[in-house]
Amino acid sequence: MTKRLRLQLLRSGLKAFNFGLAHRMSSQQVHRGYKEAVLALNSLQTNANVLAAIQAAGPQPASKVLGQTTHYLRRLGYKPDDLNALGVVHISGTKGKGSTAAFCSTLLTTINPEAKVGLFTSPHLVAVRERIRINGKPITEELFAKYFWEVWDRFEDGHGEPALPDLSIRPAYFRYLTCMAYHVFLSERVDATILEVGVGGLLDPTNIVPSPIVTGVTSLGLDHVNVLGYSILEIAGHKGGIFKPGVPALTIEQASSGAVEVLRARAVELKASSFSIVPRHPELDQANLGLAGEHQKINASLALALINTFLASPRLPDHFKLQKSSLPDATAAITPSPFLPPPPTNPAPIIPDISSLPLPPILPSEFLTPHPISDLFRQALQATKWPGRCQIVQDPYKPRISWSLDGAHTVESIACCGKWWRELIRSSDQTGKRALIFNCTSGRSGKTLLKMLKESLDEGSNEKFEFDLVIISTNTTFSSGKSTGDLTCIVTQLGTKSELTVQNEIAEAWKSITSLDTNVIVTRSIEDAVGEIHKIDDQPLNVLVTGSLHLVGGVLEVAQLLDSSFA
Repeated sequence: MTKRLRLQLLRSGLKAFNFGLAHRMSSQQVHRGYKEAVLALNSLQTNANVLAAIQAAGPQPASKVLGQTTHYLRRLGYKPDDLNALGVVHISGTKGKGSTAAFCSTLLTTINPEAKVGLFTSPHLVAVRERIRINGKPITEELFAKYFWEVWDRFEDGHGEPALPDLSIRPAYFRYLTCMAYHVFLSERVDATILEVGVGGLLDPTNIVPSPIVTGVTSLGLDHVNVLGYSILEIAGHKGGIFKPGVPALTIEQASSGAVEVLRARAVELKASSFSIVPRHPELDQANLGLAGEHQKINASLALALINTFLASPRLPDHFKLQKSSLPDATAAITPSPFLPPPPTNPAPIIPDISSLPLPPILPSEFLTPHPISDLFRQALQATKWPGRCQIVQDPYKPRISWSLDGAHTVESIACCGKWWRELIRSSDQTGKRALIFNCTSGRSGKTLLKMLKESLDEGSNEKFEFDLVIISTNTTFSSGKSTGDLTCIVTQLGTKSELTVQNEIAEAWKSITSLDTNVIVTRSIEDAVGEIHKIDDQPLNVLVTGSLHLVGGVLEVAQLLDSSFA
């Protein structure tokens, strides 16, 4: 059986399942509330076998992938040009894109509290509605259900756009949520929208907005290599695929100079109006940010540059024009780079083929000069919250336990996590025991991540940093073997390896890394892992949870550490 035939059969089975579910969900007897919406949404997840077959089939042309997303958008009754009304700030990257998006959202809502600012991010921690926010707050369960079922029915109807024979009537999970976010933001008439890319950039469902106001790329690293490529240069090509004709393109100083050159080549190829490298803002060295960690100062620097560029745009949404005039001269337009061609009069979206990307030319860098940070912007940066990223929560039921949660899942991000926690422990002179809860998913190397975590914890000290207890957990939420509807992830639950095999391998990896005979436990669920923490005798306990955003979300749920961020 060929790869293509196997993939077609798997997809046919998935289509048949979705058709049956759609028929049941269309019945008048079925209550269409939030829980039912989450159940229906989860039926659109791609299981591990189908995902493996898709990856084995090889890369698809960008024109085909984005054409499919556009097809689904038209079945909702929209055209790509309709999305230009959303006033989009589009952000890609490997590390920090969610935090940068959160900074951008808070900056805009602080500039004009009366405006509506949409924010679309992924993944979620506890509730799927976290992915779609307005003015920093997740949409309510009632609003999520309302718009979910509207989209569900619109895909059924098609709005005159005929279904394609090789596609399901409804798209898969992430593409569905992206289309739903477009529908929510257009229906709610938001004044500006922050779109965070899901995976990559070039082929991502967020990449069908023809003319965002500004685009930005955060720190690059190796992640999703099966999809994006096994080198930083290949990954940079995907991330820079969000650049658009006539739209400013920004990035930060990358660890790899070659990555910057690929991004610059992308800007030239896609006819961006300018390409700018954003340095770390010197005023942030003494600033108090709402998000902890030195790396957040780089994310905040990019967010400031993105919003200043947004405010300088001739396409600035009306709700921000009055506020712009009252701000200091921090919003001067970026001078286009001399090597870039002038933007076209009527820019049309360009969908390049990643395989045709030329070797990056050697071009002069344009470093963006940081503007002074206004008091209003300082307030916004300090007020920004982004749960699950360098987050500290004191256990409300067991005050002796301090939870440190960071969803780092790449080598670069887990190094930042280790540095953050090392400084936190040392600066506060915290006493008591230390515990680690860890897991990783999506084919990432647990040993590689743990080795980097250990190295970053040990850095700058002659004394080796050790944990009293290390727990390697699955991402299954409860000891019953079940997860809440919002935390159900078919891909992580239907892997090819037998139960706990991965966790046992990670546990052995930790034992090979550390010099001490640390107590290492493998648990079948996050609830079991939290239970092991609660068994530790009554003394101060600092717990680091990292390696997976799904793990962090599960701990927040099980240990009941949720706050108003999830309201």
